[in-house]
Amino acid sequence: MMLDAATAEHPAGIAVRAYLHEALGLAPKVRAWPGADKLPYFLLDAFDVRELMLLDWLVLLAIEKRTTKPGLANVCGQVAKLRELAGVPVVYVTNALASYERKRLIEQKVPFLVPGNQLYLPELGIDLREYFRKPPVAQETALSPATQAILIAVLLRQPWHADWQPADVVADLGYTAMTLSRAVKEITSAGIATLRTEGRTRWLHTERTAAEIWDRAKPLMRSPVKRRFWAKPIPKGKPPLVRLAGLSSLARYSMLAEPQWPIYAISPAQWKTAMKADLEVLPEPLPSAWELELWHYSPALVTSSETVDPLSLTLSLQANPDERVQLALDELKGRFPW
Repeated sequence: MMLDAATAEHPAGIAVRAYLHEALGLAPKVRAWPGADKLPYFLLDAFDVRELMLLDWLVLLAIEKRTTKPGLANVCGQVAKLRELAGVPVVYVTNALASYERKRLIEQKVPFLVPGNQLYLPELGIDLREYFRKPPVAQETALSPATQAILIAVLLRQPWHADWQPADVVADLGYTAMTLSRAVKEITSAGIATLRTEGRTRWLHTERTAAEIWDRAKPLMRSPVKRRFWAKPIPKGKPPLVRLAGLSSLARYSMLAEPQWPIYAISPAQWKTAMKADLEVLPEPLPSAWELELWHYSPALVTSSETVDPLSLTLSLQANPDERVQLALDELKGRFPW
């Protein structure tokens, strides 16, 4: 009874029960699923998993909990993986779907439920289509690449300090005073830190730990990768210095096997330098080729390292649907500086 009382207060559970009662005349029970603790991190990070008894039919509700909805290919892969691990049907639950997303899920026969709007359960022959709301306008805006780089650089510092001067970090990264002002505004507007001024010096302060700030800021961050391309290796002794990135970097932090072609990251400034050094871009991977990632910001946030930093690496690969990659990202968490 205590379990029912606890789960009845879950907002998504209430919405699901209310919609099923209105649409089908049923009063199903939504409970916590006992097997949730055994799921891999990438599934726990994506969904709040609940169990539902519907017409003597046990299903799991994969309730979307990410503030920024991932691509449908990622959703379909994760729902399929959850079904494989659980051994029961899985229904994807989200608060809104665009028409093309709805069509794609139906084509893939992925069960889904939008409380108050639509229920698609092909295994029960149920397809209830009502009206479709537009996705709500996001209340929080993603951080700009420069602000993301500044914040990650702060999180990577050891030992951790709850007070820091953003000007110091910006100076290390080579950003302008205008970029500094914008970054301070974004960080304070997101509730990550508060600003205080002592004379001409500005300080940012937080009551959170580094781990708590990462959890708070991660939904506002994006992959640092702007685009990827193939290139001939940069000759030794020629600029720019590059960092291992992507699966090549992840392989250094985990048991993941090295990719066939090494992957390196370069910044926009390094890209310009590489082009001046006659970097040869290839139309396809050839023997001894490199895969280069052009980043939105410098991949060298950690000094004296052959690889990109673990936080940016996580962001660059978090949407990868490969289970082996997600398991390796779980291992990577042990390399975080906190």
